[in-house]
Amino acid sequence: MRGTVDGFTHGPVILALAFLVACLGAAVGLRCAIRPPRTARAGHPPAAHPPAAGKGRSSGTVRLLFGALSVGFGIWIMHHVAITGFTVVEAPLSRDRPHVLIGLVVVVVMAGVGLFVVGYRGATRMALITGGALTGLGIASTHYLGMAGIRFQGHFTYETPLVVLSVLIAATAATAALRAALSTRTLLSGLGAGAMMALAVTGMHYTGMAALGVQLQPGAPAVVSADPPAD
Repeated sequence: MRGTVDGFTHGPVILALAFLVACLGAAVGLRCAIRPPRTARAGHPPAAHPPAAGKGRSSGTVRLLFGALSVGFGIWIMHHVAITGFTVVEAPLSRDRPHVLIGLVVVVVMAGVGLFVVGYRGATRMALITGGALTGLGIASTHYLGMAGIRFQGHFTYETPLVVLSVLIAATAATAALRAALSTRTLLSGLGAGAMMALAVTGMHYTGMAALGVQLQPGAPAVVSADPPAD
């Protein structure tokens, strides 16, 4: 028996606030961890500021850690709010806390590695692709770990092409956000980079949800509505 999915029980206002939190968290984290590159010379690609020795290196590490936490928490909050607003109409759901916490750790670590690659290796195409791919995989991982932690009398199925598309959306939008962060010199452009990262999270999440199917076990107890019957 197929279940009926409702992914918007929180309503649009809560989701809009979660998107805003993800946007601001990404903007702050990207601004903190990635500094704009020096002006390129003719025939040479722009290079990011290298980490300085001693106190400068320590400061760069702190900035990177803070940036990873800010970006990672923003991504995780958006996913967590969206997933807690997900229901299966015919079955009660519960959520496994370890999966939720592991998803948070994974996205913070993956975002940190992506920021490190771009912030310390420079504005090269390979650094952007690598950093964006790692960050996108972190976004996708926290989503699918969260979904794996949902417990009910049944199981989920996924359409593989849409799952692959969701990961590609996350990686592509995350790469665009990292590229924008490298040219960020004003508050407005920083918010633009943060919005791109929030779009990576949102696009990945709802594409992943579009790939989802629900199969209920025979005899699973149905959820009884508390609303009075219509006359």
